[in-house]
Amino acid sequence: MATATALAAVAVALWRWRPFRVEIEGVSMAPALVPGDWAVATRVHSIARGDVVVLDHPLWPGIELVKRVLGGPGDPALPDGRPLGPDEWFVVGDNHDASTDSRSFGPVCRRAISGRVRFVYWPPARAGRVPGNPPARFASLPRRMEA
Repeated sequence: MATATALAAVAVALWRWRPFRVEIEGVSMAPALVPGDWAVATRVHSIARGDVVVLDHPLWPGIELVKRVLGGPGDPALPDGRPLGPDEWFVVGDNHDASTDSRSFGPVCRRAISGRVRFVYWPPARAGRVPGNPPARFASLPRRMEA
């Protein structure tokens, strides 16, 4: 009976979070994520500033990006200081010089964000949680926002 309960709990967790793997190919998220890293992401229920997310490129359908959330609805995250709209998210790469992100293509809508990167599992030497706190240059209130 205990085995059945444990299996049911695992099944519910997998159904709720629907994990998927992510391969890191570019340097836009270095040093948090580097080329050759393989990570696990889960479907998103809420998004917080500082989360590392997987999203569809708004200009190139079928291309996925991994970026950090800098701001969400109502935040003054746009370069001109204008607040983000009710369904706008500003995402950037940790390595600004090597990143194509909201600074070039603008804010993304919530439906473009498919998951949150949770941890790196390969290579073993880099295995562990993905830092959820933004680098110091992103210093701002880390608050939870409904997705």
